[in-house]
Amino acid sequence: MLAKVLSAAVIGLDAFTVEVETHLERGLPGLSIVGLPDNVVKESKDRINAAIKNSGYVFPLKKITVNLAPADIKKEGSSYDLPIAVAILGATGQLDIENTKDFLILGELSLDGTVRPVKGALPIAVMAEKKYKGIILPEENADEAAVIPGIKIYPVSSLKEVLDLFADISKAEPRNVDVKKLFDEMNRWELDFSEVKGQYHVKRALEIAAAGGHNILMIGPPGSGKSMLSKRFATILPNLTLEEALETTKIYSVAGLLPHNRGIVATRPFRSPHHSISDSALVGGGRFPKPGEISLAHNGVLFLDELPEFRKNVLEVMRQPLEDREVTIARAASTLKFPSNFIMVAAMNPCPCGYYGDPTRDCTCPPYKIKSYLSRISGPLMDRIDIHIEVPALKYDELAQKKDAEKSVTIRERVVKARNVQNERFKGRNIYCNSGMNQKDLKKYCALDAASESILKRAIETLSLSARAYNRILKVSRTIADLNGKENICAEHIAEAVQYRSLDRKYI
Repeated sequence: MLAKVLSAAVIGLDAFTVEVETHLERGLPGLSIVGLPDNVVKESKDRINAAIKNSGYVFPLKKITVNLAPADIKKEGSSYDLPIAVAILGATGQLDIENTKDFLILGELSLDGTVRPVKGALPIAVMAEKKYKGIILPEENADEAAVIPGIKIYPVSSLKEVLDLFADISKAEPRNVDVKKLFDEMNRWELDFSEVKGQYHVKRALEIAAAGGHNILMIGPPGSGKSMLSKRFATILPNLTLEEALETTKIYSVAGLLPHNRGIVATRPFRSPHHSISDSALVGGGRFPKPGEISLAHNGVLFLDELPEFRKNVLEVMRQPLEDREVTIARAASTLKFPSNFIMVAAMNPCPCGYYGDPTRDCTCPPYKIKSYLSRISGPLMDRIDIHIEVPALKYDELAQKKDAEKSVTIRERVVKARNVQNERFKGRNIYCNSGMNQKDLKKYCALDAASESILKRAIETLSLSARAYNRILKVSRTIADLNGKENICAEHIAEAVQYRSLDRKYI
């Protein structure tokens, strides 16, 4: 007796079809799974046996062979439990296997036959769109898969529900999701820039960073508001487009981090890994590579608090993703690419005690300790951070202010206006903001007059800045001009951009 059903698997962010072939014959009773299964798949035979019996069906006392094709690709995870169980029931005649044709089936089984959620439902739905009639999957995964309009999604909660569904699939109602309504309902922030008092020059720098997609580093003593400002940075970024939301949701779906009551990531991600994180957890990895923090921050913000406390090798692996906006993970089994188009917001103290340069507190750190502390951040990494800004401790008058500061929505309007200028500038190209300009773009869009040239030359020579820092100043100047509604870069734009590199001289 032979039965075949269809399932799916995900490698990286891309899904592919897996055929679950089941053969029953006489012999010593047992279930054997072939096709490069990992340990989780191999253990599924005990879950499937118990689930079938506890759902009121008969588990055959025969020699059962299950093949997961294509057999040359490693199969991992628990999503094959449900299709294997359905194939076994089809092979024994307890289910009309013909009804399962052109349907993808995936889900993990509990011992009582309950269907549990799996990872990667959205990439599978993207792959299955217009190729298959529908997808049978766990209830918790239905909303994320249903945001793809070209495929019918049938959520199930138990093995018995699956068999009842296939008994008359024409009467089943697929899950429908109003993507626009869901997107609008979830596109809200609890935090706001109006809650941050003072620090107007820092807010200005963050506005420039948001408008041009620039990485930013804040340096200041403890309690000056660096973390508070960083956590609100995403609220002044332009709202996610539906295309960006689907890209981001795919990453969270593969990582298994999408809550079951959220079918889509509607706000820009904000990731804040602890400084004890490993390099593979940051950039992604594992035997079968999974996205790391920099990919989870795709289309959003990666906040690195206490930057010098991160291990040096962890910081250095970020250099390539910061430039290329994607990370390549090579393993013996496969080489995968994950997107990592994020804005890095970093914060640090100026010294180990945190009070170097503070006018009200004395620094207790000897010079060699300050130098050692700051040297943990390499020059090449600092060059990739466009904006450096000092965040001084707030004075009492600023703390005691009764009036709310400018709201995030007001700042975001100016950021969106500047982004629209950039979208028109780079129309038809894979560049979304000024931070992504190449050398040709700098030459075309960042032409300087004599006064601007003079200021920039003096800054480069005085601060001994690198060629990359020179390019960063031009990019930031272009963004400042866009925010000010100017077609050409002027001297004041260059002067302001240079101020955001002054920490090169003071600290590094």
